[in-house]
Amino acid sequence: MVYQANHNRYAEMKYNRTGKSGLKLPAISLGLWHNFGGIDNHENGRAMLLRAFDLGITHFDLANNYGPPPGSAEEMFGRVMKTDLAPYRDELIISTKAGYHMWEGPYGEWGSKKYLISSLDQSLKRMGLEYVDIFYSHRPDPDTPLEETMGALDQIVRQGKALYVGISSYSVEQTKEAVSILKDLGTPLLIHQPSYSMLNRWVEDGLQDVLEEHGVGSIAFCPLAQGLLTNKYVTGIPSDSRASKLSGFLKEKDITEDKISKINRLNELASRRDQSLAQMALAWVLRGERVTSALIGASRVSQIEENIAALNNLNFLPEELAEIEKILK
Repeated sequence: MVYQANHNRYAEMKYNRTGKSGLKLPAISLGLWHNFGGIDNHENGRAMLLRAFDLGITHFDLANNYGPPPGSAEEMFGRVMKTDLAPYRDELIISTKAGYHMWEGPYGEWGSKKYLISSLDQSLKRMGLEYVDIFYSHRPDPDTPLEETMGALDQIVRQGKALYVGISSYSVEQTKEAVSILKDLGTPLLIHQPSYSMLNRWVEDGLQDVLEEHGVGSIAFCPLAQGLLTNKYVTGIPSDSRASKLSGFLKEKDITEDKISKINRLNELASRRDQSLAQMALAWVLRGERVTSALIGASRVSQIEENIAALNNLNFLPEELAEIEKILK
């Protein structure tokens, strides 16, 4: 059956301006870090992408190394673009990144101009696209001058391979320098993609102030702390969770009794707000409009539907925020 997008797809989604740019992003974006690779079920991934778009998610976030194997998430997305989403290309914000290991030899990772431009050329081929909307430097390179990395981003925009550029996981000082270099080059920094959640608040220690001062947007990855801020971990570590898999980023040793206690108390507060813990955690990240978009992952359609429902209640009473602070401390 030929896919036709939901006619009411923009009715409920909230869209936020990205910094001082003209670009708006959905308050909830979908990342393809997990569950869209070559080892995963294609039809399940396709169903998640199409349902997300039907619910107003216009932004899909990828990277060259997403899979596994690396590159396969972009290939999977490219197939769905070709079969289903091609007529809606101008309604989509597609982003990808380069910075982590992709191929052997001295040019297969980090932040050199050689690597970044080669990687994006490969990404465009895998997705069957002429350009991406946002291209990120996925991580700072300690051995390459930042001028070279930012110069490559500027060149990519001027070549028409990306409309905007961003950075991910850069420190406060690195972000300041990147903003300055790109401003001088005439290609402003659009967005920063940091990790940010109730359990990981490093961006509040200066980074958010820098982004606000310079009109740069932000999109928070891992807003649910890789699933910790969901009902999944309330009673312990389930056998099918990321923490139970040796290859995952979330390790069983990181899930302490103290964290479980906090998660349970947060879950009780969420219930009083008529939300799931995940919904409250997303609403909390989006509070105060300092975060442009919360970047979710998903393994099934129902998770996307649940997460988007967080937008039904984004407001917090002062006493709720105070209680959250008390729990987290």
